[in-house]
Amino acid sequence: MSNKTQQIRIEDYDYPLPDERIAKFPLAKRDESKLLLYKDGQISESVFKHIADYLPKGSLLVYNNTRVIQARLLFQKATGARIEVFCLEPAEPHDYALIFQQTERCSWICLVGNLKKWKEGILTKKVTVQGEEVTLSAEKKESHGDSHRIEFTWDNPKYTFADLLDAAGVLPIPPYLHRETEKSDLVTYQTVYSKIKGSVAAPTAGLHFTPEVLADVDAHGIGREEVTLHVGAGTFKPVKSETIEGHEMHTEFISVRRSSIERIQKNLGKIIAVGTTSVRTLESLYYIGVKLAFHPDATSEELVVNQWMPYEEANNQIPVADALQLILDYLDRHQADKLVTATQIIIAPGYEFKVVRGIITNFHQPKSTLLLLISAFVKGNWRTIYDYALSHDFRFLSYGDSSLLL
Repeated sequence: MSNKTQQIRIEDYDYPLPDERIAKFPLAKRDESKLLLYKDGQISESVFKHIADYLPKGSLLVYNNTRVIQARLLFQKATGARIEVFCLEPAEPHDYALIFQQTERCSWICLVGNLKKWKEGILTKKVTVQGEEVTLSAEKKESHGDSHRIEFTWDNPKYTFADLLDAAGVLPIPPYLHRETEKSDLVTYQTVYSKIKGSVAAPTAGLHFTPEVLADVDAHGIGREEVTLHVGAGTFKPVKSETIEGHEMHTEFISVRRSSIERIQKNLGKIIAVGTTSVRTLESLYYIGVKLAFHPDATSEELVVNQWMPYEEANNQIPVADALQLILDYLDRHQADKLVTATQIIIAPGYEFKVVRGIITNFHQPKSTLLLLISAFVKGNWRTIYDYALSHDFRFLSYGDSSLLL
């Protein structure tokens, strides 16, 4: 185990980010955002709509097609106390696609706001779905640390849980925007290619793409492929420990189609990831293959990539194409057309990239695991990039500007 990575001090990944540099809203036209270009240590800038001009010939762009759900449900008790229930991940059924199709009950792992005012009892709220009134109830079951299993029931089986969230839920925007969700966020905080519901935060690197930019990417002969990683609230979790050894990474659901894995395998050396969530998914694929080399009959739970797995010498011996082939063989044995598991991978300096050769990404918070990932990719040169962005009027964080790192 490389102790060097675990001993990284998060203090060394701090930088001054004035509040006025945080973009509170996106630009009126997504693709007019600024684009920082970093290649071979050189920095220049352009506008995002021209990104296809800078992508290496024959690249394969891999992006995350997850869709942000309206995960915040607000209840009011008879006493007037407002309780917020924030749906983080499915508990029962433990599958995103299935839970949204439930028609009477389901339970989620949730965060609860104003918890001290909800000691016991069932919360209810009236929801208007397609002109009909439905009563939604929430009951607190067991708790684990900050999170709680909440069981939802509703009195009209004509409607699914997805219908109820669409009607009553509030889209969660990042806490550092310090503002309420507005109607415009329902559109601007989704990528134009989002389709698989499940995230509680947007894969923000993708927010700059428009149908025109995607058409330009196609016209340049650059391939496009999708993966799914449902972004959890843990993405905003600051590193509180002095060294990253004490930071527990959040686990996130991933789903990758067999055809996508084949295409990635055929295009190794040309993979450009759109966003850190795509990076985490793509790099996790290698370690899933490594797990299968040791345990060919592993279940999907046993394939979850744990945080420090990449830093053990023994887990880095297999060629990348072979690791991906082990996943394809596994899917064939199980007659499955997609790989569904989860990852807890932490990518920090000392990490060796297996699949990703370029990253399109926004500018991340100080002392965040996302900044560690960027530093690992640019071989520690992140400060030069961020100094440039800060001194050249780039906008930061989710609704901010973008960069292409090669």
